Amino acid sequence: MTLSADVRKRIGKTLLRYLDNPHQYAEALTDPELGGYRFRIGDYRVIFDMEGEEIVVLRVGHRKEIYKKA
Repeated sequence: MTLSADVRKRIGKTLLRYLDNPHQYAEALTDPELGGYRFRIGDYRVIFDMEGEEIVVLRVGHRKEIYKKA
């Protein structure tokens, strides 16, 4: 699934705000195969890991689809 330009822009702006203190906005995931953490941005989820101070985005998608294993 491809995200619309509006959704990509919204997610990008939100991620820039979250960079200052990602742990304030992140929630730990219970399934480590998916990733370590998630951000909720409206109906979309950003699945990511932390490597030191760096956020490594693993997946971005709608909340109904993001947790399904490929």
